[in-house]
Amino acid sequence: MDNRAEVREFLTSRRARVEPKDVGLPAGTNRRVAGLRRSEVATLASVSVEYYTKLERGAISGASPEVLDAIAKALRLDDAERAYLFDLAHAASPVARPPRRRSSKRWTPHPSLQWTLDAVTVGPAFVRNGRMDLLAANALGRAFYKDAYDMPGQPPNIARFTFLDQRSYDFYPDWDAFAEITVSILRTEAGRDPHNKELHDLIGELSTRSEEFRRLWGAHDVRHHGTGFKTFHHSVVGEMTLAYEGMEMESEPGLTLTIYAAEPGSPSAERMQLLASWAASEEREAAAPVAGEQRTESSS
Repeated sequence: MDNRAEVREFLTSRRARVEPKDVGLPAGTNRRVAGLRRSEVATLASVSVEYYTKLERGAISGASPEVLDAIAKALRLDDAERAYLFDLAHAASPVARPPRRRSSKRWTPHPSLQWTLDAVTVGPAFVRNGRMDLLAANALGRAFYKDAYDMPGQPPNIARFTFLDQRSYDFYPDWDAFAEITVSILRTEAGRDPHNKELHDLIGELSTRSEEFRRLWGAHDVRHHGTGFKTFHHSVVGEMTLAYEGMEMESEPGLTLTIYAAEPGSPSAERMQLLASWAASEEREAAAPVAGEQRTESSS
């Protein structure tokens, strides 16, 4: 795979981010580039300037794990960035094969997974892929992301909702932070699964339709997104601060199970209970006409 542009832009952006003082080098007074010079990265990584220059120009195929690790340390990459660098090198290898990923268009949750999701009754629980499609959810998950489920197209997609639906600015009080997280997740997935046509189609759509997405995509930021706290403003129940845990699914490579939970006894927990009541009433209302039709048919 020819990913030289991605390699070049990623390494250049990471090098520009590291100040000489961060790695024990004098700043000097005659610097024409932001961050470190190529020669300084090469020295820190114990490789020749010529070889590092070749790598930064995108010729990363064949770089050994030891060299990649040394460059990661020289550029002070975090765990997500280091993994992304290794993914780029793997994708550039002539012997690399596309990872086996399930298509969101074909994948449906098996009954036991849906039972597991439905067993979570105190918070939203859902399964997403790296493209951020919502593939399965419990009742609270569907109620929580009701605006995303309301958008045209299937399956509902968190990234598309974030950048293409004005309601996301209300749903995410700190929209800028959520937008950065969303793009970082997509960028990470693009490195991990570079042959995913559906992912590339989504990135193309968002790049075409959202100037903010284009700007953030150009930053080449990546991240692992597993645990933490987020604040949302739901249109039905108001503001909630929720803890989240994201777990890679061993039985379904490439999919993540995420559960949100409010602190017990907190105002957010009370609002989550209200959301559960609202979701239940919506489901009863949606089912009522069906039940009425069945009674009419049975009496005819």
